[in-house]
Amino acid sequence: MFTSDWVSSFKQARKNILGIIICVFLFLSGFFIHGNTGLYVNLSGFLIIIGGTLGATFLSYNMKRIEILFKVLKTSYGKAIKSPNEIVKILVDLSVKKRVKGLLALQDDEEETAIAFLRQALGLLVDGFSKEQIRESLNAEMYFFRMRRDETRRVLQTMADVAPSFGLVGSVVGLIGMLAGQGDSAIIMATIPVALTSTLYGIVLANFVFLPFAANIRERTLQELFLQKVIVEGVLAMVDDLHPKVMERKLVSFLTPSARKGRFVSFEKISQRLNLSDEIRDNT
Repeated sequence: MFTSDWVSSFKQARKNILGIIICVFLFLSGFFIHGNTGLYVNLSGFLIIIGGTLGATFLSYNMKRIEILFKVLKTSYGKAIKSPNEIVKILVDLSVKKRVKGLLALQDDEEETAIAFLRQALGLLVDGFSKEQIRESLNAEMYFFRMRRDETRRVLQTMADVAPSFGLVGSVVGLIGMLAGQGDSAIIMATIPVALTSTLYGIVLANFVFLPFAANIRERTLQELFLQKVIVEGVLAMVDDLHPKVMERKLVSFLTPSARKGRFVSFEKISQRLNLSDEIRDNT
C-alpha cells in the first residue's frame, strides 16, 4: 500500500517526471542517432570516474555526512512538502481552537501534526515561553537547519567539482596507452575510447547528476525555510492572541496572489468539528 505522502509527492512530481523523461530521451538520442552506440560505452573510463570521485568524496567527508546526504535526497524526492496555504489553514485552525478551548487544548495537536518544526513551535507556546523566547528559539532552529542542509549540499558540489577532473585523468590514461602503442593500430584504437569517454562521463555526471541533485536540495531547503517562517509568524500571532481572521490576513501576505483566492478555513466546519455552540461560533 502506498502512503498518502507518497501519492501526494507523485502527483506533484508528475510534470517533472514527464519533463525528465522527454529530456533524457532527447539527450540520449544525440548519442544514438549516428549508430554504433558501443563507442560510448567504456568500462575502464567509467571505473576511473566513479572510483576517483567517490574516493575524493570519502577523503573529504566522513561517512556520517554521506549517510545524511542519502537521507536528505530520499526525503527530497520521496516525501511531499506541504503547500504554504495548507500551513495557513493549519495555523488558523489552531488559532480558533486556542481561542475557544484554551491554550492547553493545543497539546492534542503537538503529536498529530507531521511537521516537526510546527510541533516544536506549539510545544514552546503550550509551555508558556515568552514571545521573544519563542522567536529566538525558532530562529535558531531555522539557522542551524539551513546550515546543516548547506553542509550536506556541499558534498554533491564537491562531487560535481572533482568528476570532470577525474575525466581528465581517464583521458591521460588513454593517451599514455595510445602513445605506448605507437605503430600498433590495434592498441591505439583500444585506448582512444578510454581517453575520450572518460572526459564525457565526468562532464555528464557532474552536470546531469550531481549539480541537479544539489540544486534540488537547495530548492527544497528554501521551500521548507519559507514554511518555517510562516509558522513562526503564525505562532507569534497566537502569542499576541490575534483574532483568527486578522491572523489569516497577516499570513496570506506570504502567499502568491493565485494562492489567496477564496477562504482558507471554513470557520463553520471548524466549529462543528470542535462541537462549539452557536454563541461561541458567532464570536469566533
